[in-house]
Amino acid sequence: MPGMKDPRFAKSVIYMCAHSADGAMGLVLNRALDQLSFTDLLDQLGIDASGMSDTIQVHFGGPVETGRGFVLHSPDYQQEGTLVVSASVALTATVDILRAIAAGNGPHRHLLALGYAGWGPGQLDGEIRANGWLNVAPDDDLVFDGDLTRKWDRAMARIGIDPRMLSDAAGHA
Repeated sequence: MPGMKDPRFAKSVIYMCAHSADGAMGLVLNRALDQLSFTDLLDQLGIDASGMSDTIQVHFGGPVETGRGFVLHSPDYQQEGTLVVSASVALTATVDILRAIAAGNGPHRHLLALGYAGWGPGQLDGEIRANGWLNVAPDDDLVFDGDLTRKWDRAMARIGIDPRMLSDAAGHA
């Protein structure tokens, strides 16, 4: 919602990877980590980055386990441990996918994030009931498009909402 006070989530677009009675987990799609490049990350992990152009953005996936990497990607790449999230999106959190991307053998579309957004059992449901979040059905362009500055506006437009018309006060009838 536009009134989100937590700066880590203000105007964030989060792709929900898992949501069950045990909790929820998602990745922020529209925040880049400017201080870390993909080739820097590969160098830190001892992965050969020669021949690799540095056009892959590293994203802030959320405030939980910020040293842990996650790759949200098209399902054309799968390995043991890959979670198929939907018909067009999968999630892998191993170094092998980074090696594959660096070698040019990775998934067709991908988004690399450090950290994730997490909620305990029932927490996200309560925040939604308290008017803290809006949901929009994802599409591949919204998830994988590199135009981070307009993702939040595009997500709002997908559900036909003008953010200026929203209130951060919840009501119940």
